[in-house]
Amino acid sequence: MLVIRESVLIGQSSALQSIGLIGGILLLLFLIVMFFVFFSFFGLWVQAFLTGSGVGILDLVGMKFRRVPARTIVRSKIMATKAGLNDPELTTKALEAHYLSGGNVPQVIRALIAAKKAKTIQLTFREACAIDLAGRDVLESVQTSVYPKVIDCPPRGANPPTLDAVAKDGIQLMVKARVTVRANLQQLIGGATEETIIARVGEGIVSAIGSAPDHKVVLENPDMISKAVLKRRLDSQTAFEIVSIDIADIDVGANIGARLQADQAEADTRIARAKAENRRAAFVAEEQEKQAEIEQSRAKVVEAQAEVPQAIAAAFRSGKLGIMDYFQMQNVIADTDMRKAIAGGSQPRPASPASN
Repeated sequence: MLVIRESVLIGQSSALQSIGLIGGILLLLFLIVMFFVFFSFFGLWVQAFLTGSGVGILDLVGMKFRRVPARTIVRSKIMATKAGLNDPELTTKALEAHYLSGGNVPQVIRALIAAKKAKTIQLTFREACAIDLAGRDVLESVQTSVYPKVIDCPPRGANPPTLDAVAKDGIQLMVKARVTVRANLQQLIGGATEETIIARVGEGIVSAIGSAPDHKVVLENPDMISKAVLKRRLDSQTAFEIVSIDIADIDVGANIGARLQADQAEADTRIARAKAENRRAAFVAEEQEKQAEIEQSRAKVVEAQAEVPQAIAAAFRSGKLGIMDYFQMQNVIADTDMRKAIAGGSQPRPASPASN
């Protein structure tokens, strides 16, 4: 029995030794892994620890597994901490979430720092992230809000290169304007862009010139255009706030009113000619109809004259007309024709066929 117990104790001690050996190996491997991990993030962890940015070693390890660039997140957090950004939403997890959403973390932090240094711009971390994810350059927007931006109207390289408008007296004016705008961060998301500002300003300038009674008034007071355009609040629902509108250049163009009057007169002349041609054609047609009626009447006269000899012959046969009566009638007709000829009338008509 003692031999069996000794063999059992020996087996248990060997099993314990094997388990201890495996455990020691696993512990050694874990320590080696932790050493390499700690060595990899030691520099970043020391920077975060010394600056008080609140990024722990476990956060760095989690970034490694989540495939987030730890160096970018740590440096951004350090910039925010040193700049005194006290936004409670600006945490390490929030920065990681913004990066995983496709945002530009350093650009957002720089924009927040620029807004804080300006002291007149209220921009939160949530708003900056929303602007960045919307596709806008949040840093440029903050800089535009601090330093206004000048927009050419019409833009450079546009065709035509000027805004053309016509005053009430018909004179064309060609204008170039410069619009000074400041970014409106509260309306940057969903607000209209520079193209809308240019289009609205161009429409306002054309309307202001068109309402002027005389082009000389506009040339004497170009600022009347700027005042009229600014009153219309053209920056509504846009990402910018119009600071000023300055007329850079204004030139006199063609006399559009005179040209239009000349074109209208030419058109009226063509219309009158067409109407006169219609009336002439109507008169020609009426004349042709009258001539046809005359020829028709002549035909009836000839037809009636052809019946005279037949009537005379019938009178002879019936005894109602004698030979002496006929010759007496012919003498009267001849005498009448002679008197007409002497008086300068028509030529004597030929003798009646019955006289032949």
